[in-house]
Order: sequence, then structure tokens, then C-alpha cells
Amino acid sequence: MLPQGAVGLGSTFVVFIVISSFAHQGTCLTTTTPTPVQKPCSVRTSCEDCLTNVTCLWCQTNNTCSHYPVSSLLPPASVCRLSDARWAVCWVNFEALIIAMAVVCGTILVSVVVCCCCCCCCKKSSSGPDRDEERLARRREDVRQRSDERKTDRKTRHDEIRKKYGLIPDSDHPYSKFENE
Repeated sequence: MLPQGAVGLGSTFVVFIVISSFAHQGTCLTTTTPTPVQKPCSVRTSCEDCLTNVTCLWCQTNNTCSHYPVSSLLPPASVCRLSDARWAVCWVNFEALIIAMAVVCGTILVSVVVCCCCCCCCKKSSSGPDRDEERLARRREDVRQRSDERKTDRKTRHDEIRKKYGLIPDSDHPYSKFENE
């Protein structure tokens, strides 16, 4: 039993090899020369010869080349089992090709979803203070203003009491002219 990371790395490697083999086998047609008539799939005798035509499928169990059933996405078991079917390249069976492509597509999909979630979360947190922070800041400012008002009222009352008992020398104090004489 292989570790899970080794399986993912192996399937990634398989997908890379499959893609690179497609790129290697592809040719660029720049001229408008007519394409030659290809042999039917049933007369092809080797896997390499069979898979040069993309409409053919090689079955490893009975070493036959047959027409790929394009009406169904996957070839039915009556044509060939998926583990023995070869398409595009001879060294990768159809089952492994499907699994590898599913892993790659799933990885890309999960990566896109994670990136979108990260972008949305980062955008939300960097857009400025949220409602709770704004509400707390307003409440803090209100408390500070009320505290300043109470402090001013207290100071005014204390000054009035000090004036009344003559603790503050003040020119408009009613008894100040008697004290100077």
C-alpha cells in the first residue's frame, strides 16, 4: 500500500506524461494538402498503429483494434474492459487515464474554490472596520463626551461652593469689598 501523497504524485506524473505525449505526437498542419485515407481500425495489428487514429481503441486482452464507440463517453465492457483498453497512448490504460484526469480536474476545481474563498475573506477584512467596531467606537466616544460633561458640571458646582465659602479669591464675590477694608 502506497502512502496517499505518493499516489497523488504518481497520478500527477502520469497526467504530465500523457499530456506531454499528446504534445509530442501532435503535428501542425499548415498546408492544405488532402489527408490520406486511413485504414479502418479492424485491420490494424499493433497498439502503436491502432492509436495513430484517434477514432480507434486498442484492447489489450485480445490484442485487437476496434472503432471507439463515440456514442457513449466510456467504451462499454462488451467492447473492452476499462483496465485493458488503451486510447491515445499504449502504456496507460483507459481506467488510469480517467482517474488521473479526474484527480487533475478535482485539484484545479478545489484550488479555484480555495482561491475565491481566500480572496473574498481578504477583501472583507481589508475593507475597513466592520459594524461592530464602528458601533464600539461610537459608544466609546459617547461615553467620553458624557464623562467630560459630568466633569465640567462637577467643576462648576465645586467652584460655586468654593466661592460661597470664600475659598476662591474672586472680585465678584459679594463679601470681597468688606475683606479689603
